[in-house]
Amino acid sequence: MRRWAPLLAALVLVAGCSDTVGGQSQPSKLTPLPSPPSKSSTTTSSAPVPTAAPAPGTPIAEVTAWIAAGEPADASAFHTASRDASDTDLGDDIAFTTPSGKTRCATMSSYTNALMCVVELKNPPPKPADLETHWAGGWVDFDGRSLSVGSPHGDPGPFANGDGPQLPYGQSLKFGEYQCRSDEAGLYCTTDAHESAARYSDAGIEAFGCLKSVPAPADIGIQFSC
Repeated sequence: MRRWAPLLAALVLVAGCSDTVGGQSQPSKLTPLPSPPSKSSTTTSSAPVPTAAPAPGTPIAEVTAWIAAGEPADASAFHTASRDASDTDLGDDIAFTTPSGKTRCATMSSYTNALMCVVELKNPPPKPADLETHWAGGWVDFDGRSLSVGSPHGDPGPFANGDGPQLPYGQSLKFGEYQCRSDEAGLYCTTDAHESAARYSDAGIEAFGCLKSVPAPADIGIQFSC
């Protein structure tokens, strides 16, 4: 009996690895492994960029996407300001105006990191009663973390050099951490460092993102802060 044991074990092994069909031994059928999921099924499309200028209350992500989607302007063309047919090289600073001429903006890196703009507001904040210095109701300072409208200015600051070139409607100008897009609805500016943006127009200044209205200091007309 012992000499038949190896043979019996081999027959049992063969039987376990095959199916019997019609009395004959057939190889076992292997179950195919499931196919890996298609990569295309997991791909998500990004939200479309709005075509119209952002309205008040638009989420900051949509505002910054709309600004960035503008036609890129050549920043090298905005390093000069002009006054009375005289040009001033601004170095690394920039200056520009909107096509309507109602908003003028400039940087003055030797003095502040903020973008300074003067807007011909229809209803600028009034001059504080006890302020003796010259009041600029349409002066807007924006540094990403704060936005102020109306402040005292005894001198024209960066605008002493005149105004920069026009930023045509539909074009987007990127400089430093700022990016601005000109539109008939107003000038829109944002920063890379903060989730905030501002719209400048003669109808008023609109804040987006983390900027919220806060009580203004005694020498400031309107104040927004993150």
